[in-house]
Amino acid sequence: MTDRKLALEAWESLFRAQHELFDEMLVDFEHGDLAQAEYDVLLTVTRAPDMTARLRDVTTNMLISQPSVSRLVDRMVTRGLVAKCPDPEDGRGALIRATDAGARTFRALATIHGRSIAQRMSRLDDDELRTLRDLAEKLRRG
Repeated sequence: MTDRKLALEAWESLFRAQHELFDEMLVDFEHGDLAQAEYDVLLTVTRAPDMTARLRDVTTNMLISQPSVSRLVDRMVTRGLVAKCPDPEDGRGALIRATDAGARTFRALATIHGRSIAQRMSRLDDDELRTLRDLAEKLRRG
């Protein structure tokens, strides 16, 4: 049986580390052309085949509600970062595709943000990073 006190301490430590690192990295978005939430949308979309993802897949990867994601995507369409069209396989769904401008904007910020993440995570050696990745995946799988 898991030690309840230890489980709570581990959770609090994980939560605080994530929160503090996330706050530190918000500076990456201060002078860029993308807000953090827009970056997250484009991260999902640019990783998908043909830089096109279903809206429901974008929503799954976000930490905000489906209506908020839909409004965000609509604003990104207006800004020319993504295009939105009906999903031919799901009449109620939509496909989101990164535009050339959106992909370029994403890549420029991804380079800066990637360096920032690597720098902050360099507090851990490669074995610790692998362990952290594996433990986080184990927690996510449930």
